[in-house]
Amino acid sequence: MKMTNAVKLTVAAMTATFGLVIAAIAQNTADTLPPASTKQGVTYATDIKAILDASCVKCHSGDKPKARLKLDTLADTLKPIKGGSIIKSGDSANSLIVKITAHLTPDQETWMPPLKNKAGIKPLTPEQIGLIRAWIDQGAK
Repeated sequence: MKMTNAVKLTVAAMTATFGLVIAAIAQNTADTLPPASTKQGVTYATDIKAILDASCVKCHSGDKPKARLKLDTLADTLKPIKGGSIIKSGDSANSLIVKITAHLTPDQETWMPPLKNKAGIKPLTPEQIGLIRAWIDQGAK
């Protein structure tokens, strides 16, 4: 079967478009994350605990925390769980806690807080995610 020039151009345009879509999907999530806060001296006790208490601790504390992940103390928050640590100190863009709270993981089941949750907890704001990013980038202390 012989392809006409119009068909060839259509195929080329579709291939190029598909390539651009794939490139956009594969783009580093650091480009789509809310920026890290510029606040200096961010600590768990003064800045992060309140965010986690309001949005995470209801499910991630106690004797049977969801995903065996406790977030009610600094020590528990930094403790690795099955599959690794959710925080890469000094590297917020590659920390799982940032990706899941920014709803940037491919699997919506991992988004936190879940979109539909019984407690009615709303997603974190870009400012809250930015503060968590600053905390991690500053050493997660």
